[in-house]
Amino acid sequence: MRVMMILGMFVFSINTTAFDNLKRTTAWRHASTTRIGARAAHQFLGVDEETITIAGITYMEIAATGRVSLEALEAMANTGKRYTLIGGDFKIYGDYVIESIETTKTEFFPDGAARKIEFTLQLKRVDDKSGFVMGLLSSIASKVLNS
Repeated sequence: MRVMMILGMFVFSINTTAFDNLKRTTAWRHASTTRIGARAAHQFLGVDEETITIAGITYMEIAATGRVSLEALEAMANTGKRYTLIGGDFKIYGDYVIESIETTKTEFFPDGAARKIEFTLQLKRVDDKSGFVMGLLSSIASKVLNS
């Protein structure tokens, strides 16, 4: 099985829930103070919110476990826990919570089950950007997977 990405113990792959779009947004905070007769003074405060949006389509004829996989993601979201996000290239993105899951079902079987389910998963980063910890985890993962 070819792994596209892992969120906690959930594996995104062609056999489970494949995605075709990954959007990452990172922001930085800058405070400003107004000044008389001059432009506002700005100060860098650090990293702000980081979100990842994963979108895709699952077809029941191709990945019959797609519906079950989306239900597993909903169950994970219901716990409110953070999950480590790791790319298929072993890049460790950090810890994220599931903020929302949107699904659209179309092209139905005669029994009412959807043949096609489009989904969008919204994740928000909840850890700090500790370079030491992330570097250590990445190094360990690389050594384990390459041995």
